[in-house]
Amino acid sequence: MGKKRDGDLRKEEGRGEILSHESEDKLVRIILAKEEAGSGRPKAHADNGEDGCKAGPSDGKGKNAKSPKAGAARSFTFRELAAATRGFKQVNLIGEGGFGRLVAVKQLNHDGQQGFQEFIVEVLMLSLLHHSNLVTLFGYCTDGDQRLLVYEYMPMGSVEDHLFDLKPNEEPLSWSDRMKIAVGAARGLEYLHCKANPPVIYRDLKSANILLDNDFNPKLSDFGLAKLGPVGDNTHVSTRVMGTYGYCAPEYAMSGKLTLKSDIYCFGVVLMELITGRRAIDTSKKPGEQNLVAWSRQFLKDRRKFVQLVDPRLEGQFPLRCLHHAIAITAMCLQEQPNFRPLIGDIVVALEYLHSQSKTPEVHKGRNVEEIPRALENLGLGFGILAPKSKYQ
Repeated sequence: MGKKRDGDLRKEEGRGEILSHESEDKLVRIILAKEEAGSGRPKAHADNGEDGCKAGPSDGKGKNAKSPKAGAARSFTFRELAAATRGFKQVNLIGEGGFGRLVAVKQLNHDGQQGFQEFIVEVLMLSLLHHSNLVTLFGYCTDGDQRLLVYEYMPMGSVEDHLFDLKPNEEPLSWSDRMKIAVGAARGLEYLHCKANPPVIYRDLKSANILLDNDFNPKLSDFGLAKLGPVGDNTHVSTRVMGTYGYCAPEYAMSGKLTLKSDIYCFGVVLMELITGRRAIDTSKKPGEQNLVAWSRQFLKDRRKFVQLVDPRLEGQFPLRCLHHAIAITAMCLQEQPNFRPLIGDIVVALEYLHSQSKTPEVHKGRNVEEIPRALENLGLGFGILAPKSKYQ
């Protein structure tokens, strides 16, 4: 094993990349000290470790997916980014020219030390973690008080853009595309939970942070709130409650105890958004319908009511059996007691199967697709456990 420096990666043979498990606060201080001394920047490595969760990451063809190699994130000057984006005049800050490809430039708010800390965490996370379902960081800028990130350009925007507030002439996402997005987002989360070492808790999974390419392949973005997960005998990470209202797991919101299962709850909220076409929080709805999870629970106890959850813009174009299992998976992710939520590896296997079935010509006419595979049964998708009582109810 090579010589280790504080805050850097070290590599063990056969184990992939390992980040020393220091708190982000200390990590930020180390990077800040290096910035002030001008003595180096974070280096990027690709994670090729083979350790993972029980089900293992998949490329959608039943094989383990390997992370692509990636180069180090480059440090850009403010002048370079201003020239590439023509003075930051375009709304979406798309640049080209010297980059050799289209990129998106994100300018962070000048929010004191907290904003800078999130910037550092995002640069570190995206420099160290590489997967086809995570957005690629090409570089960053720290000129003066400027804090900018240079990402790969995702031309179709976010999932949020295609689910909510559609114009009359805009086509809604098909059921197949919704399942495709769910599978890709789950694979990205599986990489963070099962391949990163220590595991990474995303903490801000939401439809606005899932970006899409031209083929609706999703990539997770915005890692400013990400945290290193618990290791060894630790069961959780204690931290200040942060995230987005409507997505946060109830136990995390109440206690500040963060676990991998906190991300599973967030993922369940995103799945419910994909199924219903409703926002996690929508104050334009009447009372009782503004919180998506709270509103949906009345339907989760009765399989016959599942169809009432579906986005009406789908006009019945979905396999009924797939819908039932998708809702069952979603309900398990939304269990208020974290120990009842499934592992992300099992979720990936189940969703991959549902996506394969969503490509069949059968639609919601009361017809069943082929029998559920053993992988779904392993998730425990009995409809009698969808809405158990818990101390949070």
